[in-house]
Amino acid sequence: MKEVLKLADEKFVMSFSGGKDSILALNRMLKKGYKPVALLTTISEEYGKSWTHNLEYNMLKQVSSNIGLPLLVAECGVEGYEESFERALIKAKNMGATICAYGDIDIESHRKWDTDRCEAVGMKVDLPLWQESREDLVYEFIDSGFCSVVTKVNLKHLGEEFLGKKLTRELVEKIKNAGADPCGEHGEYHTFVVDGPIFKKPVEYEVKGTLIKDGYGYLEIK
Repeated sequence: MKEVLKLADEKFVMSFSGGKDSILALNRMLKKGYKPVALLTTISEEYGKSWTHNLEYNMLKQVSSNIGLPLLVAECGVEGYEESFERALIKAKNMGATICAYGDIDIESHRKWDTDRCEAVGMKVDLPLWQESREDLVYEFIDSGFCSVVTKVNLKHLGEEFLGKKLTRELVEKIKNAGADPCGEHGEYHTFVVDGPIFKKPVEYEVKGTLIKDGYGYLEIK
């Protein structure tokens, strides 16, 4: 038992996209007793927004502030992405983190990328959601009291009308009925988490409109 408690006292940094999976993984790590030192996010140096989720830096900063954790930023282009992430991991390591946790579920190439980054800087990797049911995970997220909005859709799978919708059990059913993965693990949709049990207060945001670009729909929020 002493060894278990010792492990649970370890510090970690959370790879953070702003979406539901990374927040659920963070919640799982906290419940296990691990101690967070920071959130780590990647920002496009060209556009000033997060990679994949396309969120403004100030939105991610507000989440980190409302959760009560520092935000480490790896600002990079496509070139040098891995190196920038590893430099941010080293910063987390200097803050006492021995683990980096990720919200990936079951895509092997993602797990390998996660592991490679950690091994490069001498840290351990933890994937709290790994190989669990995608549908069960999205329901766990909702039933735990987290609130998120759909901010990006792949228009091959979901229509523009999903943008701005709160992720509920009813919306998950509509996503499934559209033939998309309920968790959006293949990029069918992305979310931005704005409130939940680990938030001190909700994130304040304003919807500016929607953008259609390169086969994707985006909710523009500030």
